[in-house]
This record gives sequence, structure tokens and C-alpha cells, in this order.
Amino acid sequence: MDAARSLLEVKLREFDPQIDRLIRDEMRRNEETINLIASENYPPKSAMKAISSMLSGVYSEGYPGERYYRGLENIDKIESLAVSRAKKVFGAEHANVQALSGSVANIAAYLSLLEIGDQILSMDIGAGGHLSHGAKVNIVSKLFRVTQYGVDPHTGLLDYDKIREMALNVRPRLVVCGASAYPRTIDYARFEGIAREVGAYLMADMAHIAGLVATGNHPNPVPHCDIVTTTTHKTLRMTRGALILCRQEHAAKLDRAVFPLLQGGPHQANIAAIAVGLEHLSTYEYKDYIRRVLANARLLATELQRLGLTISTGGTDNHLLLLDLSPQEIDGDRVSTLLEEANIIVNKNRVPGDKGTAQKPFGIRLGSPALTTRGLGPDEILSIARWIADVILHPEDQALRARIRAEVIDLCRRFPIYRSTF
Repeated sequence: MDAARSLLEVKLREFDPQIDRLIRDEMRRNEETINLIASENYPPKSAMKAISSMLSGVYSEGYPGERYYRGLENIDKIESLAVSRAKKVFGAEHANVQALSGSVANIAAYLSLLEIGDQILSMDIGAGGHLSHGAKVNIVSKLFRVTQYGVDPHTGLLDYDKIREMALNVRPRLVVCGASAYPRTIDYARFEGIAREVGAYLMADMAHIAGLVATGNHPNPVPHCDIVTTTTHKTLRMTRGALILCRQEHAAKLDRAVFPLLQGGPHQANIAAIAVGLEHLSTYEYKDYIRRVLANARLLATELQRLGLTISTGGTDNHLLLLDLSPQEIDGDRVSTLLEEANIIVNKNRVPGDKGTAQKPFGIRLGSPALTTRGLGPDEILSIARWIADVILHPEDQALRARIRAEVIDLCRRFPIYRSTF
């Protein structure tokens, strides 16, 4: 075997032990920590097999049947299968599976509906929106005029009458709904009524709740919206990518916005993994998984409240909850660091009425998708709530965090993420 050929056969551990070790270190870190990041999850091995296949070397500019390269017969079939599965799951007229991330999907949606400089009405990041919805530091605010709505600072809930009032005032060309940190059900029909009243398009970003939508545990935005975007990880539990769903009348402009306007050749290995993930959504196991995701999130919120902590909006309707730390006068940045010392991973997050800053807000966001994937249930949720409360209520007790860390590691060993090695 010649040298060039041998490089095709050598395993990562043999060729680059440094990277191999770092990957295994990251796997070990995940196995020994409780992951409460609401936007993270563990994809099934079947999807990871697809993304690590030889498809990762394929270049395929264009769309099925309209490529700029030859030899893509099987690639066309794979992408077409992903598209058809996405349309079926969410009841969409058209689907694009090429966007590399949720942010790219959102920008493609804007560019397919709007002209540069048009007015957008969207949710403020401080109230639970996303950077790509038009935050000042994001490119969206440079391309379009953006006005943003929030939530009631006292209840933490969307005030649809206030949003309607803002829409009537600014007359947006596009209304954006959906959030990255909103724990309650979103009324897409109300948003549709607001958008239609002011002659605007309506777009929903359902990245966080797409798994709930797929199983009928949250209203589906597709019938109400011109375009719907979602990432493919989070509650969908796939590898990282994005889907864009739209009405047929927007299909051609949307596809052109993704390619050639924003991207070149799509990542076909990930599209294959997304197709596998979409197949998972129709199984009983996945539907039961989402049921347990919701039950775990609600129990976590209830127990944290019983232990004396404050939950924004008083609870959750979905997979995430916001913990308001202002009564303890401790910021979310410090709390997230203290919890990490105890092997509990969360992210700092602003809460309604937050007096802190983006770097030091008075809240943290907790999510149940990843811990539910590894099989944790009610008994374990009660322990996790107690550990979180103990760390927050005793921030100076380093010995306490060390003890909790040992207990967390012991729990995690009883619930491995993957039961066989890679």
C-alpha cells in the first residue's frame, strides 16, 4: 500500500492522537456532567454514522436535479428524502434543508421576503429572543430597520395587545415570533392576526420547540406563517443544522436566498444525518421522549420553587425554565461557574425585569432535553433540583460543591449517554 493510500486507512487515534484525546476528553466531560443547556442534546448514533460517512467529502452546489456537478444521483435522492420528510413532519408546502445553522436560516428567510432597509418587528434578546432576530450587535440590524417587543416585566409573558399596538405604530414588513428563552406556549394565531392587520409577513423561529411541535405538544406555526425556521438539534435531537419551511409561493426566492446568495455547496453528510433524525421523529420512542422532556422540565421548576427559588413566569410549558436569582442577589455568571464546579452545566441568561447586564444577568436558563436523552427521570430530577438549590443558597461553601460533584459523577455513571464505546 502506498503512502497516499495508507492515509485513507489510518484511524484518528493513530494519525492525530492529540485531537483524538481531546475528543475523548470532551466525551468524558459530557459523561460526567449533568447538561442543563436548553439548546444542547445528544444525537443518536445512527445520525452520527451518517455525518461521519464519505458524504462529508461531497460537493453539490445547487438543488436536486439542478446541480453544477455530475455524479450526484445518490446525493439528490438523499436530499430529496430529507426534504420530503421535513414537509411531512411539519405539514409544510416546501422545505429547504441546506442552511448550515439557525442564524443562516433566519437571514435567508429575511432576504427572501424583504428588501434591504425594510422594517422588522421581532422579540428583544433581553426578553428571550435570539441574536439573529435583530439584536444591535447582529448583522440583521445592519441590513434592516428593527423594532423589538419584550415581555411583561412582572409576569414574564408576551403581551399580545402591546405587540399589536407596536405593529400598528411601526407598520413592519415582517413580524418575527419565536424565542430562545421563553418558557410558555406561543400563540401563533394571535401573531398571524397582528401581522395580517398591518399587512406584514409572519415568520416563526421554532428552533427550541420544534420537537414539541413535531409531536403535537405545542401549536404548529406552519399553518399561520409565511416562513418557519428551526435548528435541528435542541429538542429535535439531531446533529447541528437547520430547516426552513415555507409556503409554496415563497419557495423559489427562499431557495435562491440560501444558494447562491448566502452559501455555496451544502454539507451533504449533515443533510443525510438530518434525514435520519427526521425518521426518528415518527417513532413511539421519540414521542415518549418528548413527553418525558416536558415532565422533567415541569418537575424541575416545581421542585426549585418548593426549595425557595424563583422561577420566571411561575413555571414552564416547554423544555426550558428561567431561574430568577435577584432575590438571592447573586448574578447568573457566578452561579453558572459555581454549578460547573459541581459538574452541573447551565448558561447565564437575562430574565424579565433583569437589572443586570448581558455578561452578568440575574438569571440562568435550565433545559431538560439532554438529561432526558440519557434516561434521567423524576427521582433524578429531584436530586438535581436539590443540588442546584444548595449551590445557589450556599455560594461560599466549596466543600458542598465538592460533595455534590462526587454525587453527580456517581449519578452520571448510572446513566451513560452512549452504552457502547466509539
